[in-house]
Amino acid sequence: MTSARGTMGYIAPEILYRNFGRASYKSDVYSSGMLLLEMSSRRVDIRIEEDNDATVLKKLAIAGLLCIQWYPTDRPSMKVVVQMLEGDGDDLTMPSLSVPAKSIGGIHGRPYQVELAVISESE
Repeated sequence: MTSARGTMGYIAPEILYRNFGRASYKSDVYSSGMLLLEMSSRRVDIRIEEDNDATVLKKLAIAGLLCIQWYPTDRPSMKVVVQMLEGDGDDLTMPSLSVPAKSIGGIHGRPYQVELAVISESE
């Protein structure tokens, strides 16, 4: 990708800042997570009409937080996200979110994009 495209706030950090790695399929997971968080906070026009509204909102929020992990390798795949949302929600745990502090050699030398396929400009 030669330039960032999308709605600000939904764009993954690795697309805006090259020192986090390159765009991959996990970049879309980040955007989906932001949408899940919007849905859980009811900022979009959505009605959840089930008896267990709190469970549904909890699943949306936790799945969303897992999707917006800072490092792309920490984010689940979309298949896992769908399984989380379709499940009963009892086994979901809050992720430990932390924004890395800058160091001289980058961000604590953590390897980015370890096993992720890069999206080419021709796709």
